[in-house]
Amino acid sequence: MAAEKGSAFLLKISSGGAPATYQTIAGLRTTQMSIASDAVAVTNKGSGGWRELLSGGGVRHVSVSGAGVFTGSTAEALLKTLALGGTVAGYELSFESGERMQGPFLVTRLDYAGDFGGERTYTLALESAGPVVTA
Repeated sequence: MAAEKGSAFLLKISSGGAPATYQTIAGLRTTQMSIASDAVAVTNKGSGGWRELLSGGGVRHVSVSGAGVFTGSTAEALLKTLALGGTVAGYELSFESGERMQGPFLVTRLDYAGDFGGERTYTLALESAGPVVTA
């Protein structure tokens, strides 16, 4: 696999229509994704002293975070509306290779900051609220 540019790792938000169209949250400077799964131990006396885990057990989830410069875009306004409403919406992560991951997410945190003489910035955190699939 070839190296990929971090600037091509994009977070996009769905317009909510059908079929879904996605807008890039363009002010982001950094984007991070974490895929996690809770382990379900099925260790027993026959395990020979080794822990055994149930394949496919537990809860899987994807976390996304990002930070950037506020640009006043419609995607940023929609993100704020969804955060204030506690509304689950569709998002897409896209990579330079062309791979895309899509699924429903909830904005769990949206922070704004600004220093005198500097730009307004924001950070965000999203948690998956259903299956996240490769598109």
